[in-house]
Amino acid sequence: MSRETDDLELRERPEIEEDLEDFALSEDYSLNPDYVPMVVDALDRGDADRLRELLGALHPADIADLMGFLSADDREELVPHLDPEALAEILAELDTEIREDVLEHVPSAILAKALGEMDSDDAADVVDDLEADKRAQVMAALPETERAAIETTLAYEDETAGRLMQREVVAAPQFWTVGQTIDHLRRESEELPELFFDVYVVDPAYKPVGAAPVSHLLRAQRDTSLAAIMEQITEIPVDMDQEEVAYIFDKYHLISAPVIEPGGRLVGQITVDDIVGVIQEETEEDILALAGVSDAGRDASFLGVVRSRLPWLLINLVTEAIAVTVIAPFQPMIAKIVALVLLMPIVSSVGGNAGTQALTVAVRAIASKELNAANAARIITRELSVGLLNGTAVGLILGGGLYLWQHDLKLSLVVLLAIIANLFVAALGGILAPIILDRLGRDPAVSSSVVVTFMTDFFGFLALLGIAALILL
Repeated sequence: MSRETDDLELRERPEIEEDLEDFALSEDYSLNPDYVPMVVDALDRGDADRLRELLGALHPADIADLMGFLSADDREELVPHLDPEALAEILAELDTEIREDVLEHVPSAILAKALGEMDSDDAADVVDDLEADKRAQVMAALPETERAAIETTLAYEDETAGRLMQREVVAAPQFWTVGQTIDHLRRESEELPELFFDVYVVDPAYKPVGAAPVSHLLRAQRDTSLAAIMEQITEIPVDMDQEEVAYIFDKYHLISAPVIEPGGRLVGQITVDDIVGVIQEETEEDILALAGVSDAGRDASFLGVVRSRLPWLLINLVTEAIAVTVIAPFQPMIAKIVALVLLMPIVSSVGGNAGTQALTVAVRAIASKELNAANAARIITRELSVGLLNGTAVGLILGGGLYLWQHDLKLSLVVLLAIIANLFVAALGGILAPIILDRLGRDPAVSSSVVVTFMTDFFGFLALLGIAALILL
């Protein structure tokens, strides 16, 4: 059955047409798999009216999600059907790789109009993704004020508060009353940020001294001064790393915060919707880094994925080759006691799993600032104790099972001691590797897993064969 026939049948079902918005999304707010073929079919037939109807049932964030399910050719056909206002919201939601592809097909004049509908931080992100020639064309088409705001934002380092902030803020002098402030907001409504939660109270040097939440403004009498209702603020330096900003928002339960330049002058604000994106981005980076993967996007190219994964596999190959060299001196003993061949991968694997557990906990604790010099000794001691206790439990179970199989008490004792030793080393490596890498200024999520895998394999083989040489020979 063709896609056109499928779409025709769907269109003839009145329950779908009566509420296309409900049909577009599943109960978990993910895009309905049956919806994508309908869009593709409308694109194939060049049915602009049907396409407009289908897209009209979606939120811009859902259209951005839809883009990820379409091929590059389908995206190219879809772009001309998006007006600048919708395009602005969609571009802000797109994954970087998909956005770069979409931007290639958006005319410079249309893109300039879309940027005019966006907050300065989102607009700067989009401009940063453009090729040099197209960037020049788009920037030239922008009004001077918007162009200056984007250029200023792009001047800050990537993944800092300066790049994350929006320059549009609402500020008022501390001698203003609530009534004056509300009247000002109404008069200047066209110039206000699309989303804001606080009016920042500033001194004559434009340095923030407090913040008047909008909810307080609405409750207070008109003759109340802003100084009487303002709250303390948590200032964000413009060069602060975005991960640090996210930590501050989480710790102090902030909805918004002022961003200041080195002299203390207010230059922008960061709102919680921006932080949600940062938290998700940083979490994804850490998860991928732990697995030795830098790009797992659904639109990632075949060669790009290979380039991101192959180096870590080669590094792991080298470390494993080093780890197995410990086996060579024990070959005569292995030839006599064949059961050791079966036990080596078990001891190594259990140690690797234990090391991954400790490693994951340590990386999370460092990222959330729950682990530092003040409690490092206690955390390390706890993990080593857990390693010893778990090693004893696993060793007794494996040793007991081995005794029932081989009826060899000495061999069972070898396995017990080897498991205890390897899980202790696994806990030591899992907790110390991230701490040491963090102290050296390296990302603990990136290379810790390779280190821990090497340690558990090397010491697992060494412990099992070394203890066997001492007890069995």
